[in-house]
Amino acid sequence: MSEIAKATKAAIIPCLRYSDAPAAIEWLCTHFGFSRHLIVPGDNGSILHAQLRFGNGMIMLGSASRDDNEYSRMLKQPDELGGAQTQTVYAVVNDADAVYQLAKKGGARIAIEIKDEDYGGRGFSCYDLEGHLWSFGTYDPFE
Repeated sequence: MSEIAKATKAAIIPCLRYSDAPAAIEWLCTHFGFSRHLIVPGDNGSILHAQLRFGNGMIMLGSASRDDNEYSRMLKQPDELGGAQTQTVYAVVNDADAVYQLAKKGGARIAIEIKDEDYGGRGFSCYDLEGHLWSFGTYDPFE
Protein backbone atom coordinates (compact mmCIF):
# COMPACT_ATOMS: atom_id res chain seq x y z
CA MET A 1 0.00 0.00 0.00
CA SER A 2 1.34 3.44 -0.91
CA GLU A 3 2.04 6.12 1.66
CA ILE A 4 -0.76 8.22 0.15
CA ALA A 5 -3.22 5.34 0.51
CA LYS A 6 -2.17 4.85 4.16
CA ALA A 7 -2.77 8.53 4.87
CA THR A 8 -6.09 8.70 3.02
CA LYS A 9 -9.51 8.04 4.44
CA ALA A 10 -10.95 5.09 2.49
CA ALA A 11 -13.72 6.66 0.44
CA ILE A 12 -14.28 7.48 -3.21
CA ILE A 13 -17.37 9.54 -3.95
CA PRO A 14 -18.49 10.06 -7.57
CA CYS A 15 -19.68 13.60 -8.34
CA LEU A 16 -22.28 14.28 -11.03
CA ARG A 17 -24.12 17.29 -12.45
CA TYR A 18 -27.71 17.34 -13.65
CA SER A 19 -29.65 19.91 -15.69
CA ASP A 20 -32.65 19.34 -13.42
CA ALA A 21 -30.98 18.32 -10.17
CA PRO A 22 -34.18 18.30 -8.04
CA ALA A 23 -35.82 15.89 -10.53
CA ALA A 24 -32.64 13.80 -10.66
CA ILE A 25 -32.56 13.49 -6.86
CA GLU A 26 -36.15 12.31 -6.79
CA TRP A 27 -35.56 9.89 -9.68
CA LEU A 28 -32.33 8.44 -8.24
CA CYS A 29 -34.01 7.89 -4.87
CA THR A 30 -37.17 6.37 -6.34
CA HIS A 31 -35.68 4.23 -9.11
CA PHE A 32 -32.11 3.44 -8.04
CA GLY A 33 -32.69 3.22 -4.27
CA PHE A 34 -30.62 6.21 -3.09
CA SER A 35 -31.58 8.15 0.04
CA ARG A 36 -31.15 11.84 0.74
CA HIS A 37 -28.29 12.65 3.11
CA LEU A 38 -27.86 16.40 2.52
CA ILE A 39 -29.55 18.77 0.07
CA VAL A 40 -28.39 22.40 -0.25
CA PRO A 41 -30.84 24.35 -2.43
CA GLY A 42 -29.72 27.29 -4.54
CA ASP A 43 -31.53 30.05 -6.39
CA ASN A 44 -34.33 29.40 -8.90
CA GLY A 45 -34.85 25.78 -7.88
CA SER A 46 -31.21 24.79 -8.42
CA ILE A 47 -29.18 22.53 -6.17
CA LEU A 48 -25.85 23.90 -4.96
CA HIS A 49 -24.82 20.56 -3.46
CA ALA A 50 -26.48 17.26 -2.65
CA GLN A 51 -25.28 14.07 -1.04
CA LEU A 52 -27.19 10.86 -1.69
CA ARG A 53 -26.42 7.64 0.18
CA PHE A 54 -26.40 4.17 -1.32
CA GLY A 55 -25.66 1.49 1.26
CA ASN A 56 -22.31 2.48 2.73
CA GLY A 57 -21.49 4.57 -0.36
CA MET A 58 -22.48 8.00 -1.55
CA ILE A 59 -22.63 10.26 -4.58
CA MET A 60 -22.56 14.03 -4.63
CA LEU A 61 -24.39 16.07 -7.24
CA GLY A 62 -25.48 19.55 -8.12
CA SER A 63 -27.15 21.61 -10.82
CA ALA A 64 -25.34 21.70 -14.16
CA SER A 65 -26.29 25.36 -14.61
CA ARG A 66 -23.67 26.33 -12.06
CA ASP A 67 -20.55 27.87 -13.55
CA ASP A 68 -19.53 29.89 -10.54
CA ASN A 69 -16.35 27.94 -9.79
CA GLU A 70 -13.44 26.23 -11.53
CA TYR A 71 -14.78 22.75 -10.88
CA SER A 72 -18.21 23.41 -12.38
CA ARG A 73 -16.74 24.99 -15.52
CA MET A 74 -14.75 21.79 -16.26
CA LEU A 75 -17.82 19.54 -16.46
CA LYS A 76 -20.04 18.74 -19.45
CA GLN A 77 -23.34 16.92 -19.56
CA PRO A 78 -23.76 13.76 -21.69
CA ASP A 79 -26.14 15.62 -24.04
CA GLU A 80 -23.44 18.27 -24.60
CA LEU A 81 -21.12 15.47 -25.74
CA GLY A 82 -23.63 13.84 -28.08
CA GLY A 83 -24.49 11.25 -25.43
CA ALA A 84 -20.86 10.20 -25.02
CA GLN A 85 -19.64 9.18 -21.59
CA THR A 86 -16.35 10.11 -19.98
CA GLN A 87 -17.00 8.04 -16.86
CA THR A 88 -19.53 5.69 -15.35
CA VAL A 89 -20.57 4.61 -11.89
CA TYR A 90 -20.65 0.97 -10.75
CA ALA A 91 -22.78 0.15 -7.71
CA VAL A 92 -22.55 -3.17 -5.87
CA VAL A 93 -26.02 -4.46 -4.97
CA ASN A 94 -27.37 -7.59 -3.30
CA ASP A 95 -30.16 -8.12 -5.84
CA ALA A 96 -29.38 -6.87 -9.35
CA ASP A 97 -32.72 -8.14 -10.67
CA ALA A 98 -34.67 -6.01 -8.18
CA VAL A 99 -32.67 -2.88 -9.09
CA TYR A 100 -33.10 -3.71 -12.78
CA GLN A 101 -36.89 -3.85 -12.39
CA LEU A 102 -36.92 -0.57 -10.45
CA ALA A 103 -34.76 1.15 -13.08
CA LYS A 104 -36.94 -0.10 -15.94
CA LYS A 105 -40.06 1.01 -14.09
CA GLY A 106 -38.55 4.49 -13.83
CA GLY A 107 -37.89 4.65 -17.56
CA ALA A 108 -34.15 4.01 -17.47
CA ARG A 109 -32.84 3.19 -20.94
CA ILE A 110 -31.11 -0.17 -20.65
CA ALA A 111 -27.65 -0.18 -22.25
CA ILE A 112 -26.66 -3.75 -21.34
CA GLU A 113 -29.39 -6.20 -20.38
CA ILE A 114 -29.17 -7.99 -17.06
CA LYS A 115 -27.04 -11.10 -17.25
CA ASP A 116 -24.70 -13.39 -15.39
CA GLU A 117 -21.12 -12.24 -15.97
CA ASP A 118 -18.20 -14.55 -16.90
CA TYR A 119 -16.12 -13.03 -14.07
CA GLY A 120 -18.87 -13.66 -11.50
CA GLY A 121 -21.89 -11.76 -10.36
CA ARG A 122 -24.99 -10.60 -12.16
CA GLY A 123 -25.59 -7.11 -13.44
CA PHE A 124 -26.73 -4.60 -16.05
CA SER A 125 -26.01 -1.08 -17.29
CA CYS A 126 -28.49 1.71 -17.96
CA TYR A 127 -28.79 5.43 -18.58
CA ASP A 128 -30.52 7.62 -16.00
CA LEU A 129 -33.02 10.35 -16.85
CA GLU A 130 -30.28 12.71 -18.12
CA GLY A 131 -28.09 10.17 -19.89
CA HIS A 132 -25.48 9.31 -17.26
CA LEU A 133 -24.38 5.67 -17.58
CA TRP A 134 -24.73 3.51 -14.46
CA SER A 135 -23.88 -0.15 -13.87
CA PHE A 136 -25.35 -2.23 -11.06
CA GLY A 137 -24.17 -5.69 -10.18
CA THR A 138 -23.66 -8.29 -7.52
CA TYR A 139 -19.95 -8.63 -8.30
CA ASP A 140 -18.05 -7.14 -5.34
CA PRO A 141 -14.33 -6.66 -5.99
CA PHE A 142 -13.72 -6.39 -2.23
CA GLU A 143 -14.82 -9.97 -1.60
